[in-house]
Amino acid sequence: MEGNTTTTRVDIPSADSTPTRRREPPPLTASSALYLDFDGTLVELASTPDRVECAPSLLPLLASLHQLLDGALAIITGRRLESVDPLLAPLTLCGAGLHGAQIRLQSSAQDIERAPPEMRRLAAELATHFTRVPGVLIEDKGGAVALHYRLAPERADECQGLMRRLAAAYGLDTIMGHCVIEARPTGINKGLGLHRLSETPPFSGRVPIFVGDDTTDEDAILAAQALGGSGIRVGSQPSAAQYRLRDVSAVHRWLADSVTHLEAAQ
Repeated sequence: MEGNTTTTRVDIPSADSTPTRRREPPPLTASSALYLDFDGTLVELASTPDRVECAPSLLPLLASLHQLLDGALAIITGRRLESVDPLLAPLTLCGAGLHGAQIRLQSSAQDIERAPPEMRRLAAELATHFTRVPGVLIEDKGGAVALHYRLAPERADECQGLMRRLAAAYGLDTIMGHCVIEARPTGINKGLGLHRLSETPPFSGRVPIFVGDDTTDEDAILAAQALGGSGIRVGSQPSAAQYRLRDVSAVHRWLADSVTHLEAAQ
């Protein structure tokens, strides 16, 4: 195996040092384009990705926002978009999956970056180490591979070390999440996905607002702010985001407040 790794690094402030970064965001306006992470932002994190559940109030909120923003509502996630669709049915939203390697502008998703063959080999090598290890889950997404250890936190160092070594050997990036480390093609991130969506209708010409809860979301937070919009970080971890929301419930309340504000402005 040959290749060099480029582990993604995002410059994140060590602490929220100003009141501005502690403020909750203002409601959306008619000129907003809303980009939302999924796990940990719209739904609570679960023991495994297939066990997440949507609150009953979430789908009506998203449907209302989709209409009020003239369709400028997108999901930006590390998942494949096809895995989110059943959870949000009957809505089928635009978005970026696989950290930006997959883009959907209308009804069907397109993989804009071909999954490198090294990704499949990496997944196979991880399987030889962890298939029989209780609590460790290998999630092969095609264009990315995630190694989850939420149910086996004592394996964190082992999982991270092996993933980084294999990714280095195959010339892939790695990025950390909540009890997960993921390998992905070099140069792919959620900020790239947000940029690509923002260049096309119905998102072009609008003010981008991105909401996410994880280190993997920092690239999109920075991208939204660089385009003149706002980043919103869910939780208390260090972030470059201008605004904060405490948890998933706070995200839902903010979305509901935005619906009320947009309806009143019509």
